[in-house]
Amino acid sequence: MFGGGSVTLFHFRGIKVTVDWSWFIVLFLVILYMTNFFEDLLGESGSGPFLLALLSAVGFFGSILLHEFGHAVVAMRNGIGISSIQLWIFGGMARMDREADSPGTELKVALAGPAVTAAIAIVLGLAGVAASGWSGFHEAVFLETRSGVSGLMALVAWLVTINVFVLVFNLLPAYPMDGGRVAKALAWYRSGNRNSATRFAANLGRVFGYLFIGGGIALTFSGRAFTGIWLALIGMVINGSARGAAMQTALTDRIGDVCVADVMDREPVTIPGELSVEQALDEYFLRYRWPWFPVVDAGRRFLGLIERDRADEVPEISRADSHVAEYVDHDIGLFVRDDTPLDSLLANQNLRRLGALMAVDADGRLSGVVTIEQVGRALRDATTPG
Repeated sequence: MFGGGSVTLFHFRGIKVTVDWSWFIVLFLVILYMTNFFEDLLGESGSGPFLLALLSAVGFFGSILLHEFGHAVVAMRNGIGISSIQLWIFGGMARMDREADSPGTELKVALAGPAVTAAIAIVLGLAGVAASGWSGFHEAVFLETRSGVSGLMALVAWLVTINVFVLVFNLLPAYPMDGGRVAKALAWYRSGNRNSATRFAANLGRVFGYLFIGGGIALTFSGRAFTGIWLALIGMVINGSARGAAMQTALTDRIGDVCVADVMDREPVTIPGELSVEQALDEYFLRYRWPWFPVVDAGRRFLGLIERDRADEVPEISRADSHVAEYVDHDIGLFVRDDTPLDSLLANQNLRRLGALMAVDADGRLSGVVTIEQVGRALRDATTPG
């Protein structure tokens, strides 16, 4: 609902970290609110309150980013690829290339983010108590009196409070939030059926979505318009995401156990990584007129993609001595395992952007290419009455 362009901040362990345009709205609101808060607390205006507000925003979004990295690290340790982490208007999202393969994995990935958030709150809380004592930190958290509360201690107390709020809110069983994923894992463990567990969690998520919308409307009419509108929008997003998950489950039931290997092209045209850029342009790009090619090493391990624009950027005088492997895009989101269930590609952004994804085996060797047309054909075959 708030989709749009995104800005890449950095890459970490092959994970692209981006921010959606809507994130800048929240950044502005957090800085504005916290600037007013610190001006009121300190009884002054100027650069001091603004700097503390800026640090508050950095701390808040840093906490959200660490929360998502918690999900990402545990997912990767369980064989689930992470294409990107995106910050947007309602927090963050780690994009996984496939679903968990067991209730235990689902539970571990779901709880990893809240565990990081809890750790942040505990560490900051202990630091605050160590710096000002229990009574001083308690005063900073609740601002019972404003005398004696420094701006820095108020900043630490606010970050503790906001992380506790994020922790509690995320653990509500409103799929696709973390608590909803925990509910899905438990239902999956009891029933042994992932699809039925997803439907249960999605229906639960829609109930919470409607509750948030109703609560938001009530708050709006009671005079708390900003909080009410925000809560209602969160409810709408949760309701839409849960509804989408339920619809995808219906498709999954029809697709069955079809995976990427069942539909992919097993003989894709590849460029050897040791080939010169000059040869790649002459023998591949000019011959086939394709915008990109997968690049492999001598053992056919997938190295990444080489795009025509990237090859053209290499100075002509250097092309004969430059190897293709030096200019590939290593983004982990460009490939999936060949045993990945086909339904997990339905919302894959890179599949939509490139029109295809590389498929690799368990050892990282390129085993094929799956195109968006092949995925669409499999869906049509599965949904067409026999």
